[in-house]
Amino acid sequence: QVQLMESGGGSVQAGGSLTLSCTISGYNFAQFCMGWFRQTPGKEREGVASIYTTNSDTTYASSVSGRFTIARGNEKNTLYLRMNDLKPEDTATYYCAADKWCPMAGPLSPSFAYWGQGSQVTVSS
Repeated sequence: QVQLMESGGGSVQAGGSLTLSCTISGYNFAQFCMGWFRQTPGKEREGVASIYTTNSDTTYASSVSGRFTIARGNEKNTLYLRMNDLKPEDTATYYCAADKWCPMAGPLSPSFAYWGQGSQVTVSS
């Protein structure tokens, strides 16, 4: 059973930084696609960043490009999201996701098979 567990959320002032971590276990794929998504109450889940492990291709939402960085850890079963220059509009519950392949609808489409439980990020002005 594939399981994902996020950590590292919290509260920060605008302009600050946070790093989210996601540990994946129980997978047997030789390669996989992983991503970070976020959601606020009443809104659809939004793709933030994704990475395909085979070639390390990354994709970012325009709203976070240049501020956020997605990366895999040396342990290979860990995913990070480094968030710099945080803005109040980045406030959301952040989820990590994984699947054997990136979604056909695009690497930021919320069509991944496996999801973490979410980690809250709050940015105050």
